[in-house]
Amino acid sequence: MDALSDVLKSIHLEGAVYLNGDFTAPWCIRGECNVPSVRDRLRDAEHVFFFHLVTEGACRAKLDDSPETVEAHAGDVILIPGSDRHLLGSDVRLTPIDSERLAAESAAGGDHTRIRYDGGGTATRFVCGYLACSRSVCRPLLEALPRLLCIDVGDTPLSTMIRELLQAGVRESSLERAGAQSMLAKLSELMFVEAIRRYVEALPPGGKGWLSGLRDAQVGRALALLHHDPRRAWTVDDLAREVALSRSALAERFTAMVGEPPMQYLTRWRLALAAQALRSSRETIARVAEHSGYESEASFSRAFKREFGEPPATWRRARA
Repeated sequence: MDALSDVLKSIHLEGAVYLNGDFTAPWCIRGECNVPSVRDRLRDAEHVFFFHLVTEGACRAKLDDSPETVEAHAGDVILIPGSDRHLLGSDVRLTPIDSERLAAESAAGGDHTRIRYDGGGTATRFVCGYLACSRSVCRPLLEALPRLLCIDVGDTPLSTMIRELLQAGVRESSLERAGAQSMLAKLSELMFVEAIRRYVEALPPGGKGWLSGLRDAQVGRALALLHHDPRRAWTVDDLAREVALSRSALAERFTAMVGEPPMQYLTRWRLALAAQALRSSRETIARVAEHSGYESEASFSRAFKREFGEPPATWRRARA
């Protein structure tokens, strides 16, 4: 039982699209991942992650509005958790070419699974893709991750298998067979979970934030308990007994690492699960309120509006 697994299980990746990227130096492309740009392929997308798995060669990556550059090599995953425009290239100081344009040119030539640019030099190859998830449920993870990550998934049997499976995902994206969307989502989830695990393992000791909290013995245990049984009528005293700390020590340590007190964190997690239930099920608002630990629909509606800016009924209709 751990909080990361519970969040990842709850994210419900809703689909994915893959393509191969083939580039030879010198090259630089601009990409952007946002919900409107993927509506034609992932109709129900609420939030989109963009990723590039480098399978051969090397490249540099940076966000459009940031001077910081990362260097990726074969076996690395470049992950953009938010809707940020970004540059990839052998040299990101070059004038970039829009990736949508290159994709459209490939599609016009009959190949919907490849994006390429031939500069005549050293080759770099990727498996590129994007996947959709529920923004409300993955909020703790989104808030904890940098806007651009380069994660070494290593050269283990698992990472080798992931690369081979993602190549299969490229083929599935082009064939659009029955059940392809479900299979692509599972492949994405495998790649995404392994990348996040590697990132958490590489965090320096003594850090702050939700992901660092997962690695702390007491705070990580408290997070796991809250995620495992969010409907329980938890108190800070209950959590403190479970993790063998005093009430004040747990409250102080949890708040310092996670950024909010335990009960406030639990409330926001319950509301995130409620938002997911409103979007994906036909349960009545009263039943969702009950499952979220609220004694009345009115109190649930007030809390939901504070968190999401709209009453639950309005929020559900907008996403129907």
